[in-house]
Amino acid sequence: MKGIVVAGVSSGCGKTTITLGLMAAFKRRGLRVAPFKAGPDFIDPGHHTTITGVSGRNLDGWMLKKQTNLDIFRQNTGQADISVVEGVMGLFDGYDGRSEAGSTAQLAKWLDLPVLLVVDARSMARSAGALVQGFENFDPDLKFAGVVFNKVGSSVHLDYLTQALEGNVTMPCLGGVGRNPDTEIPSRHLGLVTSDDHGLGLRMQNALADLVENCMDLDAFLDTLPSIPADKPAPAEKKPAFVRIAVARDAAFCFYYPENIEMLEQAGAQIVYFSPLSEPGLPDNIDGLYLGGGYPELHAATLAQNTEFRQAVAVACRNNMPIYAECGGFMALCRTLEDLNGQSHDMVGCFGFTCRMSKRLRALGYREITLRHDTILGPKGLTARGHEFHYSSIDDHDEKTVYNVSDRSGGNRVVPGFEKNRTLGSYLHLHFKSNPDVPKHFVQACLQYQNERKTFRK
Repeated sequence: MKGIVVAGVSSGCGKTTITLGLMAAFKRRGLRVAPFKAGPDFIDPGHHTTITGVSGRNLDGWMLKKQTNLDIFRQNTGQADISVVEGVMGLFDGYDGRSEAGSTAQLAKWLDLPVLLVVDARSMARSAGALVQGFENFDPDLKFAGVVFNKVGSSVHLDYLTQALEGNVTMPCLGGVGRNPDTEIPSRHLGLVTSDDHGLGLRMQNALADLVENCMDLDAFLDTLPSIPADKPAPAEKKPAFVRIAVARDAAFCFYYPENIEMLEQAGAQIVYFSPLSEPGLPDNIDGLYLGGGYPELHAATLAQNTEFRQAVAVACRNNMPIYAECGGFMALCRTLEDLNGQSHDMVGCFGFTCRMSKRLRALGYREITLRHDTILGPKGLTARGHEFHYSSIDDHDEKTVYNVSDRSGGNRVVPGFEKNRTLGSYLHLHFKSNPDVPKHFVQACLQYQNERKTFRK
């Protein structure tokens, strides 16, 4: 198997388009592609999955340890012909201005993969040589496969850019991509429109593949990539299922790390997917509920009209069923949700807050939680890592939090984890691989609830 990391000099330089184009071109050639995304993003992996037919995986140098990243990578590349890792932000951007921690560059070195550098070449000619030279020489331990220029104005413009590299850098220019409206994916708050709401159909996948094929010699490019040893680790042992956990999965609730679901299954859970947008109530005979993030604000009217779902969750909360909700899922558990038009929609009401959407970003960043007392996620003192990214906020309140929270620099953050009976909700998305005990404790809480129900029925 071969592999490549696609990284940009900055965010928004076109690396996502190039990444999707490479995946589509490789898939069209009959290659099995293993897709990965650096950083905590949920949206890009969804598009990776659509194109490759393989679940997109996140790799993250802050939320997860080095060995955990290597295990995720190796566990999901065993049957692939090529792995493609999409970077996050700029190539060297990460923890802070001093360290490589959390950066795409760090991840590329951990995986021992070369970098395909994507440069936005708008309004640039000879200066491109200085820019690429700086990136090439900044970290001598980093390997580059070459550079691709994005938003190239013409063939003459590409000639200027190529000339600027001659004699100044070692990495080759592999091509230049012009603007193509057929390959543009619309954006909204939180990033690109999700694969649930803007599926990359065959026509767009072919357009993305053509974009890359027309600017690069893919055969020559593949020949230059190194082979990766196929040392796939043994899969984790999976216990027989003894509890049933309902997981909301539709356009409103679509932000889940695959490992979170898999680790619940490995701990003994049978996962039952359902759609709060289209199905009344909750699945039968469940012992727990997991509401992930997504876009409930875009579907607030539909959720409000699904009174069976809202009432069923409220009853489950009162009956002490373990319920875990992250960001969008937490918003759905509030009393009301106010959209950008100022219209209020009734939600579940486990927590007595009004959640209000804003046109500006309210919070973004890595977070580490420490539990202040025992919860469905674990005992007092347990730590786990994740991130928050949202445009909504809740009313001022005097509710206590079950989380102590710090950011990636160790500074204190006020990001409450709210608890009502055995319902736990927060704006934070946790990656269960940051602490494998979390899914085990959640499954055990579900088992306890199951046993309590049996006792009650007797």
